[in-house]
Amino acid sequence: MSVEAGALMTGAQVHGTVRHLGIYGALVDIGTGQDALLHVSQLSADENDISMQPGAEITAFVYKTRRDGHVALTFEKPPAVPWATIKQGNTYTGEVIRVEDFGVFVDFGAERPGMVHVSEMADGYVRSPSDIAEVGQAVEVRVIKKSGRPRKIDLTMKQPEEPVAIEEDEDDALPTSMAQAFQRAMQSDDSAIVRESGRQNNRRNHRRQQEDILARTLRGAPR
Repeated sequence: MSVEAGALMTGAQVHGTVRHLGIYGALVDIGTGQDALLHVSQLSADENDISMQPGAEITAFVYKTRRDGHVALTFEKPPAVPWATIKQGNTYTGEVIRVEDFGVFVDFGAERPGMVHVSEMADGYVRSPSDIAEVGQAVEVRVIKKSGRPRKIDLTMKQPEEPVAIEEDEDDALPTSMAQAFQRAMQSDDSAIVRESGRQNNRRNHRRQQEDILARTLRGAPR
């Protein structure tokens, strides 16, 4: 049966026939029209291994596919969750496989289990991890950190905190830049009006004083 190489997913199980055994490994016909490679690191050191001689039927797993149609095989079943797909914030359902004093280890399908520290097992205080989880228990976990060397996955069982929306009262809302500019202009106009009004009052007072002086002078002059 013919199989499209592009339709093969990493981890898919395939059956094939060994066509050639060379220094790089075995070339296997898996029905894609192009031989897949089973790397030499996957083979037995026994050169007389009958199971890998040309014509032998084998079952393997897809390790990697390329756009040009080449397929790499492995005898080891790849993890259900590839390392490259594990990102901070991802959530998975896994099984507790070990309980320690400092936390628990959870298998969620990656190449190695992740660890939930006791401080990440619940929102409140946890006296002992065994108070929260036991071996074989299904738990939902979220990735908080992934380290490449050594390969380590830190998990949490806490619920993510939702951001709190702050509602502003219209009276307390900050004015827009246009409103602020308008307020400054109004304040400037008000100040100018106050200054002009003061000057006008001063002129009127000055004229009144001059008129009073003139009136007193005229009253005191001889007739």
